[in-house]
Amino acid sequence: MVHLPPGMRFYPTEDELLSFFLPNKLRNARPDMERVIPVVDVYNFDPSQLPSMSGEANIRDPEQWFFFCPRKEREAQGGRPTRTTPSGHWKATGSTTLVYSRCNNTVIGMRKTMVFYTGRAPNGTKTMWKMNEYKVVEENSSAAPSARRRLRNEFSLCRVYIRSGTLRSFDRRPLDVAAGKKPRADVSVAISNSSGKDGSPSVDTDAFLSGDWDFDWDE
Repeated sequence: MVHLPPGMRFYPTEDELLSFFLPNKLRNARPDMERVIPVVDVYNFDPSQLPSMSGEANIRDPEQWFFFCPRKEREAQGGRPTRTTPSGHWKATGSTTLVYSRCNNTVIGMRKTMVFYTGRAPNGTKTMWKMNEYKVVEENSSAAPSARRRLRNEFSLCRVYIRSGTLRSFDRRPLDVAAGKKPRADVSVAISNSSGKDGSPSVDTDAFLSGDWDFDWDE
């Protein structure tokens, strides 16, 4: 069982989700990652059931949880994805957004944002539950025009969260960390393989997945 040190939180960026976690899952290169982000078909459950199914690193998180979601058979055969749950449905909001790598500014994936409604489509009652669904762009098509980019669909990575009303972007580090300050004891931190050039903590991902914690805060 991974026990986060006091004040620490599993808070990966979109870049890390699409350049490390999801690609390694698609390659089946890191089975140990499922301790952190488990495989769950999120559409088989209502969102309120999902926090208890989340990984060791964020099962106690009060507002966000991560899952690898397998492609449904209907979608694999060319049909439209079904986003209904036992008591409601997920509805896409806005347009699909490209996600860029911070290293070389190339497209590494796409994000679709959804809101959960109780009741059946097209009716229903909007709730505070939201979800970002991420898919990786195939490496050899990342530089192609949008219409010709190909997605890896075997698994998507879903971030389920409760809308809090905060203006802070999910992909930004906590404000103190982004400013280059040492975080307070209650500040969330991201898990990263980077050197912490932006002032964020540098954490070894292998050590994180093994539960061997050794944090190195850059001055």
